[in-house]
Amino acid sequence: MENLVFSLDMGVVVAVLVFTIFLFVSEIIRIDLAAILVLVILGGLSYLPGLERVADVNHVFDGFASNAVISIIAVMIVGAGLDKTGLMNKVAATILKRGGSTEIRVLPIVSGTVGLISSFLQNVGAAALFLPVVSRISVRSGIPLSRLLMPMGFCAILGGTMTMVGSSPLILLNDLIATSNEGLPDEMKMEPFSLFSVTPIGLALLLTGILYFLLLGRWVLPGNAVDNSVTPGSGTSEYLERVYGLRAKVFEVLVPEGNEIVGKTLSDLNVENNLYIISTHYRGKLSMVQVTTAEIETPCRLAIIGKQSVVERFANKYGLVIRPSLDVFADSFSVTNSGIAELVIPPDSDIIGKTARELVFRRTYGLSLLAIHRGEETLSHVETEQHEPTGLSWVPFRAGDMLVSHTTWENLTRLKNDRDFVVVTSDFPQEELRPQKVIPALVFFLVTLGLILFTDVRLSLCLLTGAVGMLLSGVLSIDEAYRSVGWNTVFLLACLIQLGQAVQATGTAEWIAQQILHILHGWPIWSLQVGIALLATVFSLIMSNVGATVLLVPLAVSIAISAGGNPAVFALTVAISTSNSFIIPTHQVNALIMGPAGYKVRDFVKSGGIMTVLFTVVSLTMLNLVFG
Repeated sequence: MENLVFSLDMGVVVAVLVFTIFLFVSEIIRIDLAAILVLVILGGLSYLPGLERVADVNHVFDGFASNAVISIIAVMIVGAGLDKTGLMNKVAATILKRGGSTEIRVLPIVSGTVGLISSFLQNVGAAALFLPVVSRISVRSGIPLSRLLMPMGFCAILGGTMTMVGSSPLILLNDLIATSNEGLPDEMKMEPFSLFSVTPIGLALLLTGILYFLLLGRWVLPGNAVDNSVTPGSGTSEYLERVYGLRAKVFEVLVPEGNEIVGKTLSDLNVENNLYIISTHYRGKLSMVQVTTAEIETPCRLAIIGKQSVVERFANKYGLVIRPSLDVFADSFSVTNSGIAELVIPPDSDIIGKTARELVFRRTYGLSLLAIHRGEETLSHVETEQHEPTGLSWVPFRAGDMLVSHTTWENLTRLKNDRDFVVVTSDFPQEELRPQKVIPALVFFLVTLGLILFTDVRLSLCLLTGAVGMLLSGVLSIDEAYRSVGWNTVFLLACLIQLGQAVQATGTAEWIAQQILHILHGWPIWSLQVGIALLATVFSLIMSNVGATVLLVPLAVSIAISAGGNPAVFALTVAISTSNSFIIPTHQVNALIMGPAGYKVRDFVKSGGIMTVLFTVVSLTMLNLVFG
């Protein structure tokens, strides 16, 4: 192996590298702006004599067209398309139903699921698809997003080590082994690895990551551990009490078959018991816009707004069961789907002088009327400390009345165009879900997945196929697709790619590798393997993991042969260790989750530092147990 001489352009690249790390750690400027600044510096330096290798001025912006960046853009669009159909909301609801709303139960379900998916779908794709799911889980459970996204992201990276198609370095490894075999005698040639050869190692790493955050998450994750008493529907209750003095909660009540309230109308039950049945669930069908004259059929469940003492009295009177928390109604009353809306009746409204009963208010407008705020007075179905309950169904509407209602956000968005109301509520998700598009969305997602798993088509093209399919089928509009892309993530990655290329093109990476390997010369085989793993880890932080793998696998094979070690194990050590990228947000997954969760570089240093040590120890231990 020819020894490289440290040159001027190597020194300049090292200086730029140190400057980049300083900007990232100090966060004097935003991290994406720091990446853009570094790209400009590299492009400018390449015009100076003797520094032509620092960057090719004709290709300095090639990072924006790289496979990795295009893949991230496409996978964000695919994820947004699935989310637009409401599918991700259902996934979030399922996870919350199985895991509850406590961090210690939600975290392993989310992280484990993403880790398993990323073993076949590359880690950034798995993380991007689950980003909207985790966001909705955070809103509904009250768990800060910063305490869920980092475990999810880290486990997506870890899951990529579970199969030979889970990460780019492992995909490349067999090709690099075949190239290395050309220069080896027959008795020393390495066998290629099968699809599941690395599964025991990856599974151990994934379990380590989940246990790490379960046991130490309270201290290493940003944000405070939360009071997990937050439940779906609690936001509705808190708002009613704070603004209108309506001390009421949402309860789920089970009505057994043949109960005596069979045949009674919702309206009669509301008036007789000073409560408000806001939704029903019968034969697997949930209705939030049912007319109050509808009769009760059993067995069913009722969602009731009322004072706890009143609802308990109602349940005892008729032999009903109050569930400790919302179950079948949890999704409907989640803050991502529905909530309290305030609407004012303008002077020219056609509903003035009419009653809710005349208008069949629920069915016509999709509004469950909870109260009418009129001047200084609040009229309500439910009992309050200040007022007796009022039969709102028979109260004629007046101009200026503030109607306090429960409704879905999708319905409220439509009512903004209704001249009979002025929608006062503004801070709600004003997006139109398209559940009717779930079939084309799933079809194009499965097409994308099939192309990735069963063909040699470039990853970016596979993902773009799914993205374009969703656009053509109307799952997303082109403007919605543009809005779904996290452009800060795109610029961060695209600009840093050029820095990684400069490290490699100038020979800086190879020079650093040679110096370290010279130091390790003559050491025991296990220490050489540790050195190779640490070198791969460092290189994956400052250049692409693919570039690090291509550079270090031949070096690792040479070291192993000269020291009498197993060259295949050393090569695999490099391919796995290039996934050990947790300390700074240069990995695609880390860059993806940084913005939505509001992470700082110091958050990655704190949480990722321990994860890096655990990754190294567990991976090397498992490598030697499995292949030793």
